[in-house]
Amino acid sequence: MSSKTWIQERFPIDTEKISDFNEKLFKEPIPMHMKKWMLAMGTTPFILFPLQLITGILLTFYFVPSPEMAHESVRYITEEVSLGYWVRGFHHWGAHLMIISIFLHMMRVFFTQSYRKPREINWVFGFLLLALVMTISFTGYSLTFNQVSYWAMTVGTNMLAEVPLIGPFILELLRGGPDVTTNTLTRFYTLHVWILPLIISLLLVIHILILRLHGVSEPEGFEKGSYPFYPTHFNKIIVVTLFLISLISLLAVTLPPGIGVPADPLNTPLHIKPEWYFFAIFLFLKWVPLNIGLLIIGLAILGMVFWPFLEPLLAKKEKHRSVISFSLGAVVILTLIIFTLIQTFTN
Repeated sequence: MSSKTWIQERFPIDTEKISDFNEKLFKEPIPMHMKKWMLAMGTTPFILFPLQLITGILLTFYFVPSPEMAHESVRYITEEVSLGYWVRGFHHWGAHLMIISIFLHMMRVFFTQSYRKPREINWVFGFLLLALVMTISFTGYSLTFNQVSYWAMTVGTNMLAEVPLIGPFILELLRGGPDVTTNTLTRFYTLHVWILPLIISLLLVIHILILRLHGVSEPEGFEKGSYPFYPTHFNKIIVVTLFLISLISLLAVTLPPGIGVPADPLNTPLHIKPEWYFFAIFLFLKWVPLNIGLLIIGLAILGMVFWPFLEPLLAKKEKHRSVISFSLGAVVILTLIIFTLIQTFTN
């Protein structure tokens, strides 16, 4: 009996159905505008996410989630483990590039109005994915348990206490008590390694499933038509994957993330800053009372999440709605950039 026959007897898979599936997959029509990578930025975080999972798993082999050992284990990974500095640097810069690529992808979707009917729900899922990626990056940043990350974690969770009604409950849930302790680090580790990756994976599958059901929207002003997924788009994905691996490796080697000094709960630094993707929010909350600032930010986030449903209420004519959307989008993007730059170059 041949090995092929033996396998087929135990796994009676319909090879014709598999062939049909492969045929549909590789010859799936891709809109012509996706030849421009800036209009296909959604593929970039899809490439980066599994790379983050792989490097994250490698880091868990040595990381110890306890206040006494967290910082030391990060130092050990960086300075003593073979290629540990590269794996940690790759994970660090991969997270930053993932956030940037999702921002760019959402900008493209917004300004080409690809969120409109019948794709409103996919915009909501995309926004949730952005929020979750920023959250998982924040929890990972906190795990280094150096002086800066410890106090950023303290200040960040303190802000949650100001959320009406559920704020104190969320604070206790995340910290495992009123203060940042061993329980806090353990819970952040659990969120970062298990809960958030699983939720992101699920939402990513749903996001892609909805995309495939409706197909990729074709924005106005670009060449019409389509081309098969294989070989043109497939080869482009391979090239972009190799480029991203090379770019992140270069950043990991030339600009490695620092270790910092161990966390000291009794010594508050003069200047506490979150990671850059929270700079705009951080600066805004320094300028306005905390309660009012959180309310405004909360309403703004809800407005952006449900924008596809709110936009039709702005005006009867589609042209007028487009002008309002473009203007609002431009103001939001410019505000985020300006606030981020101000916070970057000030204490």
